[in-house]
Amino acid sequence: MAGPLYDGFVPGRHPIDAYGNGGFRFAEMSHKGSILALPSGISKWDVAGASALDEEAFRPVLAEAEDIEILLIGTGRNIVPLPEPLLWRLRDPGMRLDVMQTGAAARTFNILLAENRRVAAALIAVG
Repeated sequence: MAGPLYDGFVPGRHPIDAYGNGGFRFAEMSHKGSILALPSGISKWDVAGASALDEEAFRPVLAEAEDIEILLIGTGRNIVPLPEPLLWRLRDPGMRLDVMQTGAAARTFNILLAENRRVAAALIAVG
């Protein structure tokens, strides 16, 4: 990943410029690891794999749920179904969910962001 290293939070809505090699590039920065792209900005996400996807991992998403119409969840190289109780907890505030591979989620996020949709993404880094 090229560009200055990122370690925390960048405010605002930014497209994902690149993904792979264990991280992401956005806002002229690069970050190793998973990220949350929320209405408030992009932050690091301490989730290394789909097995760590639980309600606690989505606490920051739930905190901004009223500003999110669509939540894209990138589960890595493979699509991993979320447990039914977690799906319902995330849908409860009115968000629509789509679980897919991280690459597809990043590309879809960029399209919906360009359309000025109220989109958020939870993206697990892929190698």
